[in-house]
Amino acid sequence: MTMRQAIFPANRHALYQEHRYSAAIRSGDLLFVSGQVGSRDDGSPEPDFERQVELAFANLKAVLAAAGCTFDDVVDVTTFHTDPQAQFDTVMSVRAAEIGEAPYPNWTAVGVTWLAGFDFEIKAIARIPTA
Repeated sequence: MTMRQAIFPANRHALYQEHRYSAAIRSGDLLFVSGQVGSRDDGSPEPDFERQVELAFANLKAVLAAAGCTFDDVVDVTTFHTDPQAQFDTVMSVRAAEIGEAPYPNWTAVGVTWLAGFDFEIKAIARIPTA
C-alpha cells in the first residue's frame, strides 16, 4: 500500500496551519495539490483580482516545485471562480502566461458563491517525474 506524503513549499503561507490541510499529497507518482488561492503571507486575500490570480498560480508553482514538478507535469486542473463571466478574461490572460505550450492539461472551471474571502482558487493533479 502506498503511503501518502505531505508536501509543502519552502515559504508556506498561514492558511495551511490555520485550516489544517496539506499543500499537496504525494501518493506514488501522483501529486494531488490542494486548492491554491492568491493570499498574502499572512493568509489574507489579495484585494486586486488580477494579482490574486497571479499569486494563486505562483503558490501552485511553488507547491509543484516542492515535489519536483512543473506545470508540464500537470494532467488535471480545476479552478473555482466567484464571478466567472466578469473574471474570465483576466483568468485567461494570467493562465496563458503560466501554463506553457500544448498539450494542455485537462481543465474544469466551476462557478461558486464562496471561497472564504477569495475570488479565485486553483487545484491540480500532477504526475511526478522519475529521475
